[in-house]
Amino acid sequence: MTAVRTLSLGVAGWLPVLLVLAYGPGLGASAGAVVGTLAYVVQSLAPALGGLVEGLGVSGVRLAASVARIRETTPLPGPGSRRAGTGRGRTATSREPRPGPRRTRTVRPRDARVELRGVTFAYGPEAEPVVSGLDLVLPEGCRLAVVGPSGLGKSTLAALVTGLLEPSSGEVRIGGVPARDVDPAARVLIPQEAYVFHGTLRENVTYLASAAPDAVRRAIDEVGMAELAHRLGGLSAEVNPAALSAGERQLIALTRAYLSPARLVILDEATCHLDPAAEARAEAAFARRGGTLVVVAHRLTSALRARHVLLMDGTRVRLGTHDELVAVSPLYRDLLGQWTPDVRQVS
Repeated sequence: MTAVRTLSLGVAGWLPVLLVLAYGPGLGASAGAVVGTLAYVVQSLAPALGGLVEGLGVSGVRLAASVARIRETTPLPGPGSRRAGTGRGRTATSREPRPGPRRTRTVRPRDARVELRGVTFAYGPEAEPVVSGLDLVLPEGCRLAVVGPSGLGKSTLAALVTGLLEPSSGEVRIGGVPARDVDPAARVLIPQEAYVFHGTLRENVTYLASAAPDAVRRAIDEVGMAELAHRLGGLSAEVNPAALSAGERQLIALTRAYLSPARLVILDEATCHLDPAAEARAEAAFARRGGTLVVVAHRLTSALRARHVLLMDGTRVRLGTHDELVAVSPLYRDLLGQWTPDVRQVS
């Protein structure tokens, strides 16, 4: 695409300049007309053309990647794809799409123990695995921080644990139940961009479970949303999501998760828009709440508060405590060097 863009700019941007210089005088154009035409081409036409080609190039790459991923994961109609009345079946292809998660029933798990056995996942049959052969066991009550460079599978792991994605091979279980069959009320995932809807503040924070007023107030205090609730006008105040900052929306979503009955809570960079003190307070609240807590860390200080740390570097992973990873992992030391921890470890 870069080569096509360069060729297009060279031909369409500079060829008119050569043509004007070569043929303008011979066609009887005055020197002023030639200079004016050149100024228009160089100062107006060429930059506009450059912006157009650049925009089409970037959008074209994104469109091509999106279409390729859709084609890999979605069956497309075509010759022989529909069963005919003569009894002839569908034409076999070499690229059958992998079926999505099956939601035939939901089961309440016995606890919040998380088990991943030989889990491999790739976004498409020809794509490189994002997670490969991962074995991981999180006992009930475990607090795990998942860290690593951006784009190397941390959010994918969160989606696999919650059953939003199904592994290409291996299995994910929560309390002995396959993740795809787990009752949604048993686990909650708060993503980086938290969802808040039009309605009262009470409706937003009790969306996953009804709660008594005292329990709601305790949750608001624990998570650190008291100041925001007061500014909005209390629990009966109408919430306009567009008028809230990203951090304020995250506080509301965190309080909602805190009040839910879920024993497994996954925070996928759900505190990235909070300041470090607010982030530490929210994570400490979930640690006191009980259950299993998985934090996809935005700041490495989250690893200081966790009992265990999972370091992801592509398909390579390493599990240990903060001190163990500092001692054996250069990548972890590099990540740690980007932050100045000012919070003490939560035991």
